[in-house]
Amino acid sequence: MRHGVESGSIVTLNRFEFASLQRNPGGLGSGPQATANRYAVKQVFVKLNFRSLTVKSVAMSQKDLKEAFISNLNGTSLQEVALGSFLAPLCLINRGLILTIYYQAKKTLPLPLPLISHLILDFCLLILPLVLSCTVLSSVLHQVILGLTVVSAFVLWYIHHVSIQSAQRTVSTFLKSHVQFKQVPFVTIFRVFVNVKTAISILAVDFSVFPRRYAKAETYGTGVMDFGVGAYVFANALVCPEARGKNISGSKMNHIAKQLMSVWPLVVLGMGRLLSLKMSGYQEHVTEYGVHWNFFFTLAIVRVVASVLLAILPVNKSWLVALLISGCYQFTLETSSLKAFIIHNNDREKDFLHANKEGIFSVLGYVAIYMAGVQVGLYVMQPRSNVRQWLQTIFNLFLGSVVLYTALYACLTFVEPVSRRLANLPFFLWSVAQSLFFMSCLGTADMVLLLSKRSSGCHLMPTSWNLYKKQSDSDKKTDEIERHCIVQAVSRNQLLFFLLANVMTGLTNYIVDTLSCSSSFSVCVLLSYMFVNCSVIQVLHFFGITLKFW
Repeated sequence: MRHGVESGSIVTLNRFEFASLQRNPGGLGSGPQATANRYAVKQVFVKLNFRSLTVKSVAMSQKDLKEAFISNLNGTSLQEVALGSFLAPLCLINRGLILTIYYQAKKTLPLPLPLISHLILDFCLLILPLVLSCTVLSSVLHQVILGLTVVSAFVLWYIHHVSIQSAQRTVSTFLKSHVQFKQVPFVTIFRVFVNVKTAISILAVDFSVFPRRYAKAETYGTGVMDFGVGAYVFANALVCPEARGKNISGSKMNHIAKQLMSVWPLVVLGMGRLLSLKMSGYQEHVTEYGVHWNFFFTLAIVRVVASVLLAILPVNKSWLVALLISGCYQFTLETSSLKAFIIHNNDREKDFLHANKEGIFSVLGYVAIYMAGVQVGLYVMQPRSNVRQWLQTIFNLFLGSVVLYTALYACLTFVEPVSRRLANLPFFLWSVAQSLFFMSCLGTADMVLLLSKRSSGCHLMPTSWNLYKKQSDSDKKTDEIERHCIVQAVSRNQLLFFLLANVMTGLTNYIVDTLSCSSSFSVCVLLSYMFVNCSVIQVLHFFGITLKFW
């Protein structure tokens, strides 16, 4: 519960502490500050218990409760966030292996009634485990991952056992195989799963079934949602024109002007979110970005600033630019009063800078993450012909993750903890290191599916590599399977999916009292919400509709 008093003090309680203080008001301690806090809590008790409150007062109290529920959190451990990186790859492997078994039995794909059956299959195997893992199964995540690993290993063994080709021959020739290079599947999957996990989290965080340690940390800490913010920026950078090696046409000034125009949808979405929040009285976590700022504005400015830097500086030196930006920003935080200003100055009514200090200054950290993403995208998007080269690429991503995690632990020891609010150097290192680790896990999963394809002869598997071959009817079949794949559907309309998730989150919060829901009902609401999002995107993809406004 957050309630201001004349001295400007703030009382922040979760609903369990709130109930405890009702029974024991002395729990606030002693001294002048505690006296002010007890006074504030007493006023809140009166407001909540007095039955003749106006409708507006009740709404404000509910808003305060929801704000307090997502405030003053400290995140989880780096190890738990890294552990979660294994879940999505295992889900992908199991989905692919199930399709392979069906193909071996029926000698055909897609499934009957493909629009419905593939949507349900993908939802149950790709979306459902992600929802359950961050709600009712969060306390046994390691057991869930271990169980999925055992299932995947058994099914993979079964496919090899019933295949005509011997496993020995398959493995011996696998590294020499050539793959088709239309896209890099694990890059697509990475971007999609970052989007999907973000969509799940922005609503799940409002329910008590979602562990508080997964939510965004207040100032310092490593919540799952903290990583999601950095990963979203990193994912956008992976496929930007510069990362894909597209040359600038015309003058550099024209290119920069074009990039300025290209971000207008993000600016419009940011303004729309700002106006809707202020007009509806929806709960806001002010210390996240500020009074008027939001993530859409951050995305727009990061894209423009990065485009200017990439137009001036060599693209293949993006990693160096990223380190310089993040390092200089951290040096400024340590040697000036900027850190104290961002964290402790609460005079938000003074001017626009004071009101939105978190959003404005954190842009520097996100630009650094974006530049690092450009460098990784430039490396990953290079054409490679055979499996051995791609395995080396995946290993290099993992190695890069290890190096950055080592640097992160040095920063945690000698500098300061990770802070998404500041977007400091440790946050930059963690976001990039964890993104590389997640990508390497997804790349490994794709290699497992490619091995399964080679041994089983089933090449009709969506969003994965195919062995190189001449144009054939199976390519048409593969395109048909892709039409029914939820991963490809989200990839086709990523910004629309993110916008739809935000709208559905606001609508759900107005319909449902998220704080008082039971665990089972909360999970049902989350699954219904995600099914609606996925269904809309899947239908658009099935009919080949791509909604872009620029």
